[in-house]
Amino acid sequence: MNRLTPEQRFQIVQFYFENNGSVWNTYRVLRLFYRRQNHPSEQLIRLTMERFRTIWSEANPQVYVETPLHPKKLTVWRALWAGGIIGPYCFKNDEGHNVTVNGDRYRAMITNFFIPELNNHDVQELWFQKDGATCHTARATIDLLKDTFGDRLISRFGPVN
Repeated sequence: MNRLTPEQRFQIVQFYFENNGSVWNTYRVLRLFYRRQNHPSEQLIRLTMERFRTIWSEANPQVYVETPLHPKKLTVWRALWAGGIIGPYCFKNDEGHNVTVNGDRYRAMITNFFIPELNNHDVQELWFQKDGATCHTARATIDLLKDTFGDRLISRFGPVN
């Protein structure tokens, strides 16, 4: 039995509930009903009932549940040095929502948070090292870091690679 008509689907659902939700009993009844010709398999009965439970209901609840496509994420930046930890710095927009890091936000964090924090500590001869993320290696970012740290910058496209 490849394709079921709506009448056959209704019949499967009806027999299923008459047999207390037993797939095996529904299969036995339908096997007797259809004789040996073209009776639905147990798998087809299970599939029909799964679809029935998914699509059909006695009442329309009129409820819409919105779920986010992706889980919320947070990017936190910290700096480690011999004198301790600088940070954490969470990347958020003006409304306080988490945002992804791009070159502009990274440079704003360096300018408005990291450099003032460095000035608060007595740091001499500091080397700055970072990974090769795109926002870290943008030309404007490298230029900003070269202006701040000179030749003591370890980075892709920096003085020390």
